[in-house]
Amino acid sequence: MAEAAGVAGVPGMRKKVQSYSDIGVALLMVLIIIMMVIPLPTWLIDLLLSMNITLGVVTLLVTFYVKRALDLAIFPTLLLISTLFRLSLNVSTTRLILLYGNAGELINAFGNFVVGGNYVVGIIMFLILVIIQMLVITKGAERVAEVAARFTLDAMPGKQMSIDADLNSGMIDEQGAKQRRQDVQREADFYGAMDGASKFVKGDAIAGLIITTINIIGGLSIGIFMRGMDAAQAASHYSLLTVGDGLVGQIPSLLMSTAMGVIVTRAAASSELGPDLINSFTKYPRPLYIASAMMLSMGMIPGLPTVPFMCLGMLVGAMGYAVSREANVQAITAEEQAAKAPLQPGAAPQAGTPAGAPGAPAAETPKAEPVSPEDVMKLLTVEPMEAEIGYAIIPLIDPAQGGDMLDRIGTIRKQMALEMGIVVPPIRIRDNIQIKPTEYILRVKGAEAGRGELLPDHYLAMNTGAVEEDLIGVPTKEPAFGLPALWISPDLRDKAEAMGYTVVDAPSVLATHLSEVIRKNGAELLTRQEVQKLTDMVKENSPAVVSDLLASLSLGEIQKVLQNLIREQIPIRDLVTIFEALADYGKMSRSVDFLTERAREALSRLISLKIQGPDGIITAATLSPNWEQKIMAGVDGDLTRGWQLNLDPREVQKMISAISRMMEEMIVKNLPPVLLVHPDVRLIVRRLIEGSISNIFVVSYNEIVRGVQVKTVGMVE
Repeated sequence: MAEAAGVAGVPGMRKKVQSYSDIGVALLMVLIIIMMVIPLPTWLIDLLLSMNITLGVVTLLVTFYVKRALDLAIFPTLLLISTLFRLSLNVSTTRLILLYGNAGELINAFGNFVVGGNYVVGIIMFLILVIIQMLVITKGAERVAEVAARFTLDAMPGKQMSIDADLNSGMIDEQGAKQRRQDVQREADFYGAMDGASKFVKGDAIAGLIITTINIIGGLSIGIFMRGMDAAQAASHYSLLTVGDGLVGQIPSLLMSTAMGVIVTRAAASSELGPDLINSFTKYPRPLYIASAMMLSMGMIPGLPTVPFMCLGMLVGAMGYAVSREANVQAITAEEQAAKAPLQPGAAPQAGTPAGAPGAPAAETPKAEPVSPEDVMKLLTVEPMEAEIGYAIIPLIDPAQGGDMLDRIGTIRKQMALEMGIVVPPIRIRDNIQIKPTEYILRVKGAEAGRGELLPDHYLAMNTGAVEEDLIGVPTKEPAFGLPALWISPDLRDKAEAMGYTVVDAPSVLATHLSEVIRKNGAELLTRQEVQKLTDMVKENSPAVVSDLLASLSLGEIQKVLQNLIREQIPIRDLVTIFEALADYGKMSRSVDFLTERAREALSRLISLKIQGPDGIITAATLSPNWEQKIMAGVDGDLTRGWQLNLDPREVQKMISAISRMMEEMIVKNLPPVLLVHPDVRLIVRRLIEGSISNIFVVSYNEIVRGVQVKTVGMVE
């Protein structure tokens, strides 16, 4: 009980310490200032110097256990504080050495015991430590931090696009995307801070060298001219103290610079440092055998020490034998498990399997049963959506083989319900041996709606436009948007992201393509039966609206209005508002076009929110009055009774070309392609250009909600 209470009290104690941590940091900064101004007793100097060494050791050991740089995001600030702490200690110890000729037991121990009381040896050791720190560790870590900061910043756009692609494909939710965006930003901030913090360590080493030189000169001057010592006695006494002070300060500085080098060079680590080292050196037995043979050969050379080389050679050879034996045991175990595994129904035996062996097919083949008329009738059923896949893509789908595509499809269906308000029917997935092994076909009501190829063990790298370097891979096109891309091997993924490519895995490519097919064909998936379910759902909470609606319009007319909205990417989640508008205007006309325009006007708040920018302003191009008058003059009838456009095809083509040029200019300026027109011609303009220009929002003045600012960027003349 007492032990359990003690263990339970550890988190409480940690939380209590964390609650007062801000006071501790503030006191530390005050102590740093005090050490630079007020003389401290030697016992306190010994304690603070020991704390400095302990801080360096603990920081270095912690870097061995972190798996990614963000796990120690406080390191740049810690580097600055520890540097200031060491420099303030240098000031305090210098004051004690020059005033009293004594700076505590720790400095005396380093000056007499560590270097054997020989100040010349101490100076040489101090210079060697400074050279190691400045020219080797600090300079290398500084360069790694600089390159990491540059590559991290360059890769940020690609990582952001990769997060958006995962979000659109349903791999992650909005909260996960937000967390990953924060991690990308924190990573860029960390490496940027490390690039600057590395200068602290370099400056600390230079400052330590200069302070040591000043201390030796000052100590000689005080000893000879103020205390009457001879030159040899003053040099011995003050130089030993100064060298001890320098060693006490440089050792923790060396530890901190080593920790900095470890944290910035472990960018691709997958576990702690110790397991990574063991796994790297014991993965392949052949290098161990070769090294063992070389060590044993060197032990036989006359003149070289025999015992060390022979012992190390036998040790390395034993390691190679152990690694090789473990690999053989694992291979045999895998073969035994494969032999015991039963053959799955419908699976073909492996090539070369003899008859009668485990996994071989039976000698007798059962006779096929006659096909009944009921079975033939089932073949006439057309699935709303289906995906045909080659056999090489099956591992991406089959959960038994680690595939998560079924879960992603479930996420896509939820996303479409939230984004567009449509319920995507179950998607049937079946293999097709008549297509390529790596190919897939997406069908909507039996008709092909999309096709692509996947390399399951590769990643798709897409150039975002800012990458000039080439990458080795298989050229292809991104199936959803037709962008040029490359299939690359997994070991090139980090390099591609660092170069600025947007990199996604094969399941994400399929999920993104599937999402785009659903968006483009969502109107086809909204059947009359689905509309009946939607009306029943609204009827539960708003029975009066549905009753009034069905008194004026049929289920088919409601379906056509909803399909028109979906075709123009207008969400139909707010069914109550849509049904109220249809119930009001359905008494005036049953024209689907007329009702669609009235429903759009009722959804003006939603449409305005969809096309406005981050600043809340709608930026749009307008259609010139001349064009609008020509269209109105060429229309026979109206939307209420039906209409027909009598306009010269050359005039129509001229207008389409002018609109296309204006939309391209807006896209180049990173503006949403929005065309603002008169309410009477909105639907006509949309029907004229929908076959030539895609992804354009044609809105009328009545569809802009009151209070939203509209900024025009040009007029289609």
